[in-house]
Amino acid sequence: MEEFKTWNEVRSELFSPEEIAESDLRVALIGEIVAARKEKGISQRELEKLSGVKQPVIARIESGQAIPKIDTILKLLAPLGKTIAIVPMKK
Repeated sequence: MEEFKTWNEVRSELFSPEEIAESDLRVALIGEIVAARKEKGISQRELEKLSGVKQPVIARIESGQAIPKIDTILKLLAPLGKTIAIVPMKK
């Protein structure tokens, strides 16, 4: 019988710990942007008007199809009442 691996096992074989940490951080950041937008009850189109970032770009970022630059992240966070903080990583 064939033994199946978990996603975490496969992921650790394919990617370095640094790549995994970067991916996890990116997913968490995008998740926070989506949560903040929904918490405010605004659509991607409304966020476009508030941030100046085009709605299709917001959609690609939220779906994980695009990796946003830091200036784009800041443009999205400001109208959501959020900012970025640099804090020590958990060990």
